[in-house]
Amino acid sequence: MIVKTYEIENTYLKIKDQNICLFYGENLGLIDDLKKEIKNKNKMTKVINLNQDDVLKNTETFYNDIVNMSLFDEKKIYFINQVNEKLLDFIKDIEEKLDQNVIYLISSLLNKNSKLRHFFEKSKKFSILPCYADDDISIKKIIGKELKEFTNLNYENVNIISEACNKDRLKLHNEIDKIKSCFLDKKLETTELKKLLNISFSEDYNELTDEVLKGNRIKINKLLNTTVMEPDKNVFYLQLMNNRLKKLFELMQLAVKSNINQAISTIKPPIFWKDKNTFIELAKKLNKEKIKIILEKTYKLELKIKSNSHVNHSILLKKLYIDICELSNS
Repeated sequence: MIVKTYEIENTYLKIKDQNICLFYGENLGLIDDLKKEIKNKNKMTKVINLNQDDVLKNTETFYNDIVNMSLFDEKKIYFINQVNEKLLDFIKDIEEKLDQNVIYLISSLLNKNSKLRHFFEKSKKFSILPCYADDDISIKKIIGKELKEFTNLNYENVNIISEACNKDRLKLHNEIDKIKSCFLDKKLETTELKKLLNISFSEDYNELTDEVLKGNRIKINKLLNTTVMEPDKNVFYLQLMNNRLKKLFELMQLAVKSNINQAISTIKPPIFWKDKNTFIELAKKLNKEKIKIILEKTYKLELKIKSNSHVNHSILLKKLYIDICELSNS
């Protein structure tokens, strides 16, 4: 059964009586919000976080833990992350044997041919929640809800906050926390807001992103040596690239019915005039399938950065750039 994730609380009400649910998609912020809502509604319940590999390596132990409950056992909630079709047989095996325990499966993007996605979409007992990327409307709705008690929450200030998070819900929550901590009188000041959120970003980084997508090896090597990249902003850099790719993908869909120049002139929101030639070049280098592959790579790296603090994120990001460059030239 497919559940739309328009409102977090309404979503939880729709899935609260089901034993297994699948969240999938690139919107890690929305998935994180869903997890928090589930925990808030079940404060007295033990929550266990696992990865798919943890389950597959200890299938028998996990099976016994979730199925064989005694009278003295308490209900448990399991979050199983990084799920794919390898877990489908196990899910089918336990679907009739679950009692009180609840399992939430977390997956990345799943295409329409995915057996895992198809199983949950056709199921009458379990739910599947597609967590697609936020748009301007959903981001601004969150801003309005979270800062409704603040004065001067006008059009300009909402746009400043929206621009700062770059449609990344996780970053938006961080920025809102900063705003609440800084503006204790709950009165927004535009100048101070801009300073707090540091909405400007390096033009060099924008150029680096474009040259990576074009597969320009010479310029990439030069820019990697000269561009200052802050380690704590690696996820933000990935989000900027993702937005570029999604815009390009949308442009290609429009160009099916017209040429690329006409598509650029009609796309909403419009492409800034200085970026038009860049998008024309990118459209010549990349196709829809390549864009999907790159988005999958950026999603996996973003997940790795957020879940593993012991690896050098900057090296992983540069390795991604090299991989994307090779793909662009293939």
